[in-house]
Amino acid sequence: MQKEKRQTLNADKRKVIADIFQQHFEDNSKYKKQHSEAIETYNDMRSVAKTKMETLVRFHQPQEDVDTIKSMISKYGDSGGRLYDDNCFHVQNSTPRMDTDYNDNPVEKFDDVHVEFKANKEFLTAYYRDELKSKGLDPDYDVRLGDNYGKRNPTYYNAESNIDKYLGFGSRNDVSGKSFYKDEWKEDFRLIVIGTSYCHSRMFKANEKEYNWFKSFEVAKENVILAHKNLFDNVDKKMQKLKLGLKSYRYFDQAKELADKLGIALNESVLNESSSMALSIYSPTNLADLLTDEVEQTRDEKIAIAKQLLQAQQNSLN
Repeated sequence: MQKEKRQTLNADKRKVIADIFQQHFEDNSKYKKQHSEAIETYNDMRSVAKTKMETLVRFHQPQEDVDTIKSMISKYGDSGGRLYDDNCFHVQNSTPRMDTDYNDNPVEKFDDVHVEFKANKEFLTAYYRDELKSKGLDPDYDVRLGDNYGKRNPTYYNAESNIDKYLGFGSRNDVSGKSFYKDEWKEDFRLIVIGTSYCHSRMFKANEKEYNWFKSFEVAKENVILAHKNLFDNVDKKMQKLKLGLKSYRYFDQAKELADKLGIALNESVLNESSSMALSIYSPTNLADLLTDEVEQTRDEKIAIAKQLLQAQQNSLN
């Protein structure tokens, strides 16, 4: 009986295997659930925050005052007053706390929290992490770097540019009317306020309970970013160890043995030519996008899926 030949590994095959392990680590990480829960919590609080903020602003700046200034502006132009359509607010605690000044004299301090309904790139990258990954983008490019900003390289800047373009922070060359997440969040909630466009120039006082609620709302926003970082760090630590192990493996059956011990489905078919591309492009999420958007498949994509289907048919016959 002829001995079955062991399949050897190279750099490309190790990468395919590593990607499968990484997906397993992510899907089964407790931090994945925490990330989803952080987003859900923020969404729930954001809905409530809109009502709370409108109530607070209109308590200090009644609608009839806004209407009066509108009438004055209509009659006298800029001399009639100032109004601004705002999505940025400062909420100040009406209950002071005792502190000391530069001369160590006791003084009352009124804490405030900056509440924004628009979102920066760091938050949106964390919020849409799963979607960005499904589009073949790298939402972890920045958290991967950590504090080592001196190690930014062309790969980093390329990933950053792609994220900017997708979210709407990059240059706008598309004139088709496409909407971007940056704009959607900026326009999602606005209130007409009396005053200039400078957010810090206005303080809306709230009782301590309401102030603490808005403070927790901003914490919920930060928690989405933190959950993204925690998820990446947890998986990355495992991947660093895995990659060291894979480098020492010469044969596929060694990686297969490790996968079996961890409960990860790993078959030699994933190492076939073009199979890694087919697995990536035709994952359930990406395939759904292709079918929904009716994107025309390229020649390479058609070949890849055909090979994958053929391999599946051959496996079912064996």
